[in-house]
This record gives sequence, structure tokens and C-alpha cells, in this order.
Amino acid sequence: MNIKTLLAAAAATAALATASNAWADAYPERPIRLLVGYAPGGPVDTTARVFAKYLGDKLGQSVVVENRAGASGMIASDATAKAAPDGYMLGFAASPTLTMSPLVQRSTLFDPRKDFSLIGLVVDYANVLLIGPQIPAKNVSELVTYARAHPDAVSFGSAGIGASNHLSAELLKKQAGAPMLHVPYRGNSPAMVDVISGKITFMFDITSTAIPFVKSGKARALAVTSKTRNPELPDVPTMVEAGMKDYEVVGWYALVGPKKLPDAVAARLTRALNEVSSDPAFRQAMTDGGYTINTGDSKALQSRIDREYALWSDVIQSANIQAN
Repeated sequence: MNIKTLLAAAAATAALATASNAWADAYPERPIRLLVGYAPGGPVDTTARVFAKYLGDKLGQSVVVENRAGASGMIASDATAKAAPDGYMLGFAASPTLTMSPLVQRSTLFDPRKDFSLIGLVVDYANVLLIGPQIPAKNVSELVTYARAHPDAVSFGSAGIGASNHLSAELLKKQAGAPMLHVPYRGNSPAMVDVISGKITFMFDITSTAIPFVKSGKARALAVTSKTRNPELPDVPTMVEAGMKDYEVVGWYALVGPKKLPDAVAARLTRALNEVSSDPAFRQAMTDGGYTINTGDSKALQSRIDREYALWSDVIQSANIQAN
């Protein structure tokens, strides 16, 4: 190849890069759709709508939440993975959808470890181990001791097979070596009703929805599943403090897009996400909801997906869990 041909090829490459950068610099030029895999009104949807408002402000465009509920969030995640890689359809992903549901449902819709452009983490949340006020156990150790002594007496509720609170309890059961019966419900609310009434022994619930029950005295909190105590429940120990030395379960919400997002678009979204995370009003709104701001970047998010995918794979296989 002669020098003229080389120069022409270099010029063409530079022109293409300039055009691509110009397109990316203009992003976003129209509203962005943010897919949520759960029904309106729940904690994922509620948080996504607050986040979408702040993200839109930072990007200078509307970010419109679109609910595509079903299959434990996997319908929305599958649509996100298969969207055009232009940044106009993104996903507000909840950790169970990327680290639990594909394993429980033996899904081949997408591979959460490699089928997304990962922008970054938004918030973390813990679960709370809740029991009814009439249950005599005062702490996790007493609950475990009672379960070992009475193999048929302890039951736990969940939002369904493979739900985050189901697997949180299965992890406790596995680490404690104690028999506990799983009772699946169609959502957290009916399970909580039966915890309060004493029909089932306990359940794990996300901090944001558990706090009102604890503060009203309708349920008692034995422990939180995070490494540190929750500021809204300062007197409630962590599972580690309660004697389960290897127990830590922290869920999260994250911003993701389809694979092969242009680097400049991903960078613009990352910058906007960081601006949202630094906004005092957003931080206060999340704290009030029981969440912890997480500024983890795409690498931190990838690491968590890989680590938690392996953790829950082990729990699911040990308990032989599979969706009906």
C-alpha cells in the first residue's frame, strides 16, 4: 500500500471518528426509556422513578420509566439486552434479576455476566429478618436454636420461589444447618400479614418496606443483612453481629444498557450517574427510603454480578430450587 493510499485511509478513519464523536456529543437528543421489570408502586419502580427524574435533569432530557413486569424482572432485562445500542433504551436493574432469577428459572434469555453495557451502581439495600411480636425468639441465635430443636416448627415466607427474600432465608438455613420450611406467597405483602399474625415464623424484607412495620411494633427486627447497621434501624444488629459470621446479603439497583453502547454514550451516562449520586436531594431521598448510595462504576458492578452469581448458584443448587 503506497503512502497516498495510507493517508486516504487515515483521513477516512479520522472523518468517521469525528462523525461518531459528534453524534455521541449530541446525545441525548430525545427522551430516554428506562425499563423496570416490576409493577408500578413497588420499591424498584418507586426508586426508579425518583432516579429517572434526577437522571433526566443531569442529561437535559426526559427519562421515562416504562414498566415491563414479569418473570421476576427478566422480561425488562431481556428487552434491555436486545435493544439498539444507541442509549435510548436503558434498564434499571435490580440485583435479583441479574444474579438470582436466571439461575432459578434456568433461563437462556440473556447472560447477565456479559450481555449488557454496565454503567454503574445506583444504591444498595439490605434485607431485614422480621418475626411476629408473638414469636419468643429474641435474636437470631435463639431462632436457630429453636429451629434445630423443633424441626417442624419454623417456617419462613417469601415473595415467591427464587425471590431475593427466599434465597436470603435459604442462605441462613444453609449456614445455620437448621430445618426451616419455605412458604412462598404471591408477593411480600401477604407474607408479611402472616408474619404479623404468627402463621409463619419469619421472613426477610427489604429495608425500605420493613422499617414501617418495625417502627409501628407490628413486627420485630432480629438483624439486617448488610455489613453495617442501617441508620434507620440503629439498634438492630447485623447478621454477623448476631452470630452468623459469614452472612452478608446486600441487594442493589444499577443502570445498564445493551451490549456495545458507544464509548462516548457510556461515558456521558456514567458522568450523569455520578452527578445524580452526588446530588444532596437525591442522597437524602434515598437515605429516607432506607437505601445507601453506591458510586460503584462499571468494573465494580461487573465484580458484584460475577461474585453474587456464583454465591446464589451454590445456594440454589444446594437447596435444589427451581421455578415451577
